[in-house]
Amino acid sequence: MSHQRIRPFNTKQTYPEQELDNDLCQAVVANGTVYLRGQIGQDLDSRENVGVGDVEAQAERAMANIDLLLQEAGGTLDDIVKVVVYLTDIRYREPVYKVMGRWLKGVYPVSTGIVVSALARPEWLVEIDATAVLQP
Repeated sequence: MSHQRIRPFNTKQTYPEQELDNDLCQAVVANGTVYLRGQIGQDLDSRENVGVGDVEAQAERAMANIDLLLQEAGGTLDDIVKVVVYLTDIRYREPVYKVMGRWLKGVYPVSTGIVVSALARPEWLVEIDATAVLQP
């Protein structure tokens, strides 16, 4: 069985200011498990940043992206089993988790939160990574 790759792209397009040439995608479905690329405050279609300077707006866009990608993979937010949240400042934990909590009310995934010194671009304040298992 081959894996389903959702929204493939090359890093040359995503990070034109960096000398990268990696073939990636936003999600991979393998044996009923959906592995999502970490989502940030960026529109999936236009690649425009959303909520620059506003961690809540970035978290909202990241969760909307996760929802959209799971739909494209044939699932829903209810299929999420794990999330990993990367924050560039510990003070962002409460506003980000409140946004995430609204999207995942009643889902009960396992969760890991990590504070990092930076993400791939300085304007990105939060990145949310999710894994889901599709219901048969």
